[in-house]
Amino acid sequence: MTQAYDPQPYDVITMGRIGVDLYPLRTGVPLARVETFGKFLGGSASNVAVAAARLGRRTALITRTGQDAFGEYLHEALAGFGVDDRWVTPVPAYPTPVTFCEIFPPDDFPLYFYRLPKAPDLEIHEHELDLPAVRAARVFWMTGTGLCAEPSRSATLAALAHRDRAGITVFDLDWRPMFWPDPDTARPYYRQALGHATVAVGNLAECEIATGEREPEAAARALLAAGVELAVVKQGPKGVLALHRDGTRAEVPPVPVDVVNGLGAGDAFGGALCHGLLAGWEPSRIMEYANAAGAIVASRLACSAAMPYPPEVDQVLAGGPIPPGPPLPATDAGAVADTGAVAGTGTAAAPGEPS
Repeated sequence: MTQAYDPQPYDVITMGRIGVDLYPLRTGVPLARVETFGKFLGGSASNVAVAAARLGRRTALITRTGQDAFGEYLHEALAGFGVDDRWVTPVPAYPTPVTFCEIFPPDDFPLYFYRLPKAPDLEIHEHELDLPAVRAARVFWMTGTGLCAEPSRSATLAALAHRDRAGITVFDLDWRPMFWPDPDTARPYYRQALGHATVAVGNLAECEIATGEREPEAAARALLAAGVELAVVKQGPKGVLALHRDGTRAEVPPVPVDVVNGLGAGDAFGGALCHGLLAGWEPSRIMEYANAAGAIVASRLACSAAMPYPPEVDQVLAGGPIPPGPPLPATDAGAVADTGAVAGTGTAAAPGEPS
């Protein structure tokens, strides 16, 4: 992974999970009865990079795939989304991960991870990192999943230490219980990462893992006490709370939306958060923008392919309707239409979590 990089720093470098999302093209039915799936780039760090690129930011991704056809597909997808894949390398020993989900709008989206015997994105080694590029990036985004196993854990912590709180360093708390033996195993590494981060973002369950606090205000204050400058607590239907070390407080309600698939909303929120931080906006404006981006993706089937462009977010912020998503191929669109399924009405302040 150690390569010469463009002297112009990246706006955003993300580090963490990647895989192939296989989403049913029928909603409201169990996985056992689904016959047709859509294939999409997935993984939280990857989706955030795509979301930031859609908003005009120069982005790159640090991760690993299998040396297989799905790995080739992910490189092609990243290139299509405008995400630099120079630090996305193959691991011959392990297959590219695949994730299935069930879609029961408005708020039930079970995930099924196939990451055994080990996911390649957990095989990131410290000696492979381009640490000068990581330090130079205006935003560096890492995730809790990257801390769950070696050598990814040491590589992630080394990247954080080398960055030494330069620029904006975001810790996406990204708690996935199936990747850890238990919460107590995770907490020391979460605390260590928080000491290097300037921004922490997570839902209530994730904040509880990181701080022991689940009440939003208490969780935000605990994140600040752990060392970050900005704490962003996603409260689902209650919106989002942001507290800054300087005392600035923003609590923004969610955007009403007919939810189709809530799984990508958190990553759209993350990419928009990066965009707003880079623009130097006040926390309230950033949260409103990120909420709108999350709502747009929650109204669409896919995650990565559903990430919005600036005019779409602006339309929602101006009180306009949620813009329709990109069209599916004709055969896929027919598969969706044949179900007669109707999306449920809900709200999106990043109501679900990505794969």
